[in-house]
Amino acid sequence: MEAGLLAIGAGLAVGLAAIGTGLAQGRIGSAGAGAIAEKPELTGTMIVLLAIPETMSILGFAVAAIILLVK
Repeated sequence: MEAGLLAIGAGLAVGLAAIGTGLAQGRIGSAGAGAIAEKPELTGTMIVLLAIPETMSILGFAVAAIILLVK
């Protein structure tokens, strides 16, 4: 029972972080496309801004690893 609950917790950590990342990157990407259409010199800034939410997904993976490795 305990192993199953740990697995569910780890799955939720990764899954919810991925959903949040996808929602954030979708909004940033659509706003970035409009900004780059008006000012092409913002391309580098938009790439950085798209990479920031990805850390949330990496953090979710780290939390899942901690859940599964530290019992």
